[in-house]
Amino acid sequence: MNTALVELAAVSKTFSGQRVLDDIDLEVERGEVVCVIGPSGSGKSTLLRCVNRLETPDSGRVVVAGVDLTDPDCDIDAARRQIGMVFQQFNLFAHRNVLDNCALALRTVLGLKRTEAERKARDQLEWVGLADRANAYPSELSGGQQQRVAIARALAMDPALMLFDEPTSALDPELVGDVLTVMRRLADAGTTMIVVTHEMGFAREVADRVVFMDAGRIVEQGTPAQVLGHPRVERTRDFLQRVSVSG
Repeated sequence: MNTALVELAAVSKTFSGQRVLDDIDLEVERGEVVCVIGPSGSGKSTLLRCVNRLETPDSGRVVVAGVDLTDPDCDIDAARRQIGMVFQQFNLFAHRNVLDNCALALRTVLGLKRTEAERKARDQLEWVGLADRANAYPSELSGGQQQRVAIARALAMDPALMLFDEPTSALDPELVGDVLTVMRRLADAGTTMIVVTHEMGFAREVADRVVFMDAGRIVEQGTPAQVLGHPRVERTRDFLQRVSVSG
């Protein structure tokens, strides 16, 4: 019996005649942290977007927590409640304060009363170190703080799976550390995570498995020590020579 939380089987996706995902097979176990690396345009973000069905694969199956998201009869909204996603851009509502940003989906999607939604939201804000900014608006926060609010908002829904799409790429370098610290704590807490990242140091330190993608395919995968330290495939070695493996 398959115990994986996430299963992608023969997933392909084409945009404007270009095959962005090419027959992808990938499984992620509960509690596993998988970091996906690779050059721009290799299909990493599209892979994540297929996992939560922001994109529909042309072929193949995507199963999360036992639910086949590619089944035409799948209740996608219900399935997505199991999946939290954090984007490059923070996607916070500018006209709502931090507490409202985190509590809104709890009220509108889960149907919680305002007091309960706000209690859960405050718990998550405290967890990411921003309890004191609950009444602030996004424009009053640094980029790193906004990203931590986005993480708190996703966590408030109690997802089984967290997806991160280059969560630090839009941040000034000095703001990256606080976001990565929160992500390390999530990993330590046993959160199942798929992280698309250019932060090789983070991948080496936190990932259970590193997946290297190029041209829509998984070229190589294994432990951080194997993929980042002793890659078997020349294309992987090539890529790593062009980025800082030291983080």
